[in-house]
Amino acid sequence: MEKSLFEQMGGTYAQVGDYLLPNLILLEQQAQPLGVWGQRHARYLKQHHKIIYINLLTSGKLNNYLVDIDNQAENLFLQLVKQLAESEDITEELKAKNQLEWVAQMNNVYNRAREIVNSKLIFI
Repeated sequence: MEKSLFEQMGGTYAQVGDYLLPNLILLEQQAQPLGVWGQRHARYLKQHHKIIYINLLTSGKLNNYLVDIDNQAENLFLQLVKQLAESEDITEELKAKNQLEWVAQMNNVYNRAREIVNSKLIFI
Protein backbone atom coordinates (compact mmCIF):
# COMPACT_ATOMS: atom_id res chain seq x y z
CA MET A 1 0.00 0.00 0.00
CA GLU A 2 1.32 3.44 -0.92
CA LYS A 3 2.06 5.83 1.96
CA SER A 4 0.05 9.01 2.26
CA LEU A 5 1.77 12.39 2.11
CA PHE A 6 1.24 12.66 5.87
CA GLU A 7 3.10 9.38 6.42
CA GLN A 8 5.84 10.36 3.98
CA MET A 9 6.46 13.43 6.14
CA GLY A 10 6.82 11.26 9.25
CA GLY A 11 3.23 11.29 10.44
CA THR A 12 1.54 8.30 12.02
CA TYR A 13 -2.03 7.16 12.52
CA ALA A 14 -3.85 5.65 15.50
CA GLN A 15 -6.72 3.17 15.13
CA VAL A 16 -9.80 4.46 16.96
CA GLY A 17 -12.70 2.07 16.44
CA ASP A 18 -13.17 1.75 12.70
CA TYR A 19 -11.19 4.91 11.93
CA LEU A 20 -7.55 5.82 11.47
CA LEU A 21 -6.87 9.22 13.01
CA PRO A 22 -3.65 11.16 12.51
CA ASN A 23 -1.45 11.59 15.59
CA LEU A 24 -1.02 15.34 15.78
CA ILE A 25 1.33 16.86 18.33
CA LEU A 26 1.65 20.60 18.77
CA LEU A 27 5.18 21.86 19.29
CA GLU A 28 6.01 23.42 22.62
CA GLN A 29 6.00 27.17 22.31
CA GLN A 30 7.93 29.66 24.36
CA ALA A 31 4.96 31.77 25.35
CA GLN A 32 5.78 35.42 25.81
CA PRO A 33 3.25 37.62 27.57
CA LEU A 34 0.91 39.54 25.28
CA GLY A 35 -0.22 43.09 25.72
CA VAL A 36 -3.67 44.40 24.96
CA TRP A 37 -2.94 44.83 21.24
CA GLY A 38 -1.77 41.24 20.79
CA GLN A 39 -4.75 39.90 22.72
CA ARG A 40 -7.15 42.00 20.67
CA HIS A 41 -5.61 40.76 17.40
CA ALA A 42 -5.76 37.14 18.61
CA ARG A 43 -9.50 37.48 19.33
CA TYR A 44 -10.02 39.06 15.93
CA LEU A 45 -8.17 36.23 14.15
CA LYS A 46 -10.14 33.57 16.06
CA GLN A 47 -13.45 35.16 15.10
CA HIS A 48 -12.80 36.35 11.55
CA HIS A 49 -9.76 34.50 10.17
CA LYS A 50 -9.91 31.04 11.73
CA ILE A 51 -7.72 29.39 9.09
CA ILE A 52 -4.89 31.87 9.61
CA TYR A 53 -5.24 31.47 13.38
CA ILE A 54 -5.13 27.65 13.19
CA ASN A 55 -2.18 27.70 10.75
CA LEU A 56 -0.18 29.96 13.06
CA LEU A 57 -1.14 27.89 16.10
CA THR A 58 -0.28 24.52 14.60
CA SER A 59 3.00 25.77 13.12
CA GLY A 60 4.09 27.06 16.52
CA LYS A 61 4.33 30.65 15.25
CA LEU A 62 1.22 32.17 16.86
CA ASN A 63 2.79 33.62 20.00
CA ASN A 64 5.75 35.17 18.19
CA TYR A 65 3.41 36.63 15.57
CA LEU A 66 1.13 38.14 18.23
CA VAL A 67 4.06 39.53 20.23
CA ASP A 68 5.34 41.20 17.06
CA ILE A 69 1.92 42.71 16.31
CA ASP A 70 1.67 43.87 19.93
CA ASN A 71 5.06 45.63 19.75
CA GLN A 72 4.29 47.25 16.39
CA ALA A 73 0.89 48.45 17.60
CA GLU A 74 2.25 49.87 20.87
CA ASN A 75 5.03 51.75 19.06
CA LEU A 76 2.60 53.13 16.48
CA PHE A 77 0.13 54.15 19.20
CA LEU A 78 2.76 56.07 21.20
CA GLN A 79 4.09 57.73 18.04
CA LEU A 80 0.58 58.80 16.98
CA VAL A 81 -0.28 60.16 20.43
CA LYS A 82 2.89 62.27 20.43
CA GLN A 83 2.32 63.55 16.89
CA LEU A 84 -1.36 64.36 17.41
CA ALA A 85 -0.73 66.11 20.73
CA GLU A 86 2.05 68.21 19.20
CA SER A 87 0.01 69.11 16.12
CA GLU A 88 -2.91 70.24 18.28
CA ASP A 89 -0.71 72.16 20.73
CA ILE A 90 -1.65 70.06 23.74
CA THR A 91 1.22 71.03 26.02
CA GLU A 92 2.36 70.80 29.61
CA GLU A 93 1.51 74.50 29.83
CA LEU A 94 -2.13 73.69 29.02
CA LYS A 95 -2.01 70.91 31.60
CA ALA A 96 -0.80 73.37 34.25
CA LYS A 97 -3.41 76.00 33.32
CA ASN A 98 -6.49 73.84 32.75
CA GLN A 99 -6.21 70.18 33.69
CA LEU A 100 -9.77 69.29 32.68
CA GLU A 101 -9.30 70.71 29.20
CA TRP A 102 -5.96 68.91 28.86
CA VAL A 103 -7.53 65.58 29.92
CA ALA A 104 -10.43 66.03 27.50
CA GLN A 105 -8.11 66.80 24.59
CA MET A 106 -5.72 63.94 25.44
CA ASN A 107 -8.63 61.48 25.69
CA ASN A 108 -9.66 62.59 22.22
CA VAL A 109 -6.09 62.03 20.97
CA TYR A 110 -5.91 58.57 22.62
CA ASN A 111 -9.20 57.52 21.04
CA ARG A 112 -8.16 58.63 17.56
CA ALA A 113 -4.75 56.96 17.87
CA ARG A 114 -6.43 53.74 19.07
CA GLU A 115 -8.76 53.75 16.07
CA ILE A 116 -5.87 54.25 13.66
CA VAL A 117 -3.87 51.38 15.20
CA ASN A 118 -6.95 49.13 15.14
CA SER A 119 -7.57 49.85 11.46
CA LYS A 120 -3.91 49.52 10.35
CA LEU A 121 -2.69 46.57 12.43
CA ILE A 122 -5.29 44.87 14.62
CA PHE A 123 -8.47 44.38 12.56
CA ILE A 124 -6.93 43.34 9.25
